[in-house]
Amino acid sequence: MHRRGVGAGAIAKKKLAEAKYKERGTVLAEDQIAQMSKQLETFKTHLEEFASKHKQEIRKNSQFRVQFQEMCATIGVDPLASGKGFWSEMLGVGDFYYELGVQIIEVCLALKHRNGGLITLDELHQRVLKGRGKFAQDMSQDDLVRAIKKLKAMGNGFGMIPVGGSYLVQSVPAELNMDHTVVLQLAEKKGYVTVSEIRDGLKWEKERACHVLDHLLKEGLAWLDSQAADEPQYWLPALFSELSSRDVTAEEANQMTP
Repeated sequence: MHRRGVGAGAIAKKKLAEAKYKERGTVLAEDQIAQMSKQLETFKTHLEEFASKHKQEIRKNSQFRVQFQEMCATIGVDPLASGKGFWSEMLGVGDFYYELGVQIIEVCLALKHRNGGLITLDELHQRVLKGRGKFAQDMSQDDLVRAIKKLKAMGNGFGMIPVGGSYLVQSVPAELNMDHTVVLQLAEKKGYVTVSEIRDGLKWEKERACHVLDHLLKEGLAWLDSQAADEPQYWLPALFSELSSRDVTAEEANQMTP
């Protein structure tokens, strides 16, 4: 006994039903998008009203500024995206971050001969604060990070390397890959690292460790202490400020040759 085939009418009916479901789904999706767009537009309007009302606090209070920028991020608004946009004109944040970017560059250039173009975020923060004076607008590390990201977007060599829960700020266009980054992280606690420490800590071959250290020396990011007791030590001058309270003598500093 042969099974009866599906008729042409049933096929047509099924296709019609699928088309209706698809059409209904499209309408629902369009309604949802329209509703979300309306909600975002309403939120943006309220955000603009909030910014207008609290603009002095946003400009002067760094913590308040962080919270405001986090609110902006939830709807894809970037107050720093344009120096002449609505947000910059209302809040003056464009000028603030432009000036901060200039001050960051000035500090990094002034210290480049010493640290090779790497500086901890903490030291950069302290030096920029000192340069701005005690009557200047309040400025946080979050402000620094935002300004550095804008500098990075300009393609002038700026970047940030995560180290020990904070960052090293890179201000020169040196090519640093993941190997260089993990060695910097390894040196973070003492300010220096040796080939043996890299081999033991990272389980690398000696050639790989030496290749990374040679590159850091070549770029001026590390100094070599060839007179260390057991084996040569590779010091990272960018980390010196973090060790200022530790026992590093003037004699030891003089033995480190850039």
